[in-house]
Amino acid sequence: MNRLLLEDLHKEIGAKFFEFAGWRMPQSYNRPSQEHLAVRDSVGIFDVSHMGRFKVTGKDAWSFIQRLTTNDANLLAERAMYTLLCNENGGIVDDAIFSKTNNEFTVVVNAVSREKDYKWVKRNIGSLDVQLKDQTFESVMFAVQGPRAEETLQKLTDYDLSGMKRFGRAEIKLSGLQVSISRTGYTGEDGFEIIYWEAKRNRGKAEKLWRDILKAGKEHEIKPCGLIARDTLRLEAGMVLYGSDIDENTTPLEARLDFVVKFGAGDFIGRDALLKQRDAGVKRVRIGFKMIERGFPRRHNKIYINREEIGEVTSSAKTPLIAEPIGIGYIKAEHYELGKEIKIKTITGLKKAKIVKTPFYDTEKYGYSREK
Repeated sequence: MNRLLLEDLHKEIGAKFFEFAGWRMPQSYNRPSQEHLAVRDSVGIFDVSHMGRFKVTGKDAWSFIQRLTTNDANLLAERAMYTLLCNENGGIVDDAIFSKTNNEFTVVVNAVSREKDYKWVKRNIGSLDVQLKDQTFESVMFAVQGPRAEETLQKLTDYDLSGMKRFGRAEIKLSGLQVSISRTGYTGEDGFEIIYWEAKRNRGKAEKLWRDILKAGKEHEIKPCGLIARDTLRLEAGMVLYGSDIDENTTPLEARLDFVVKFGAGDFIGRDALLKQRDAGVKRVRIGFKMIERGFPRRHNKIYINREEIGEVTSSAKTPLIAEPIGIGYIKAEHYELGKEIKIKTITGLKKAKIVKTPFYDTEKYGYSREK
């Protein structure tokens, strides 16, 4: 099992561990609901070093990146970019964050698919002048999330973070260390993701960076947060989880992630298949739902209208901000309608739910979602 570089530090501050995607990860440090609310109300910090981090360089790096991404690689001149990697059939190999510094590209992928992604990316290089390196185990990655994230980090840098827009990115000095920083995250809140590339060679400096962030956020009651809170936060925000809500048998059009599919940007892998699907129309579509009757939906629970099975649940949770259990699933496209009543076959029988807009939580009060 893979272990975080800062595992001893997390033990010291009370982390409870569990296995996730082949990693020993902090499940929580205290009560997950408190960690969740800290991010919505103020600020929290996550060690997300389990996420895969690849470097792509070489003379043909830009054209290769454009070939990989469903999005427009031209955006990388000034910002980071959320995107999808697709196979030839249009299925989602992974969702990822791409960024660029000078002639070097960074690709951040999900932990559960890191090894698969690396092999897939490498296989698609072919005869191009491209070098690929997996830097996951050389570096650390922290996510500082919440409405007080900017105030917290600004104490540790001379760089003006207020000028960094959503998905902006830069190379800066943070607490005296050279880091890559982007205004991104997986919580639906404002926030930043930070990569310190030299962590393996300078573990003490990586630990100091974590401690300095906690110290800087003390006045805002910053909390270290585990993966339980990360999952409930992303679900409230209506964000998909690879391996549950999207996979290689799901296309961006079915998943309603077509806002990062730019057909005019380049001949990306899977483009032809997605054009055919766009023209023909999708047969199923991702939904958000909220329970009406008492009952807890779980992954793979079937969804019905009257007696017709129309789909299944892919993610669900009971979150601190929403009274009823919520979830994500897929249904036959012809049944998609906001406010429509459906039934979910839970362990206690068929229970009423309704299709709702995502994000699920009050964004006026608590922030905003990455998904449009």
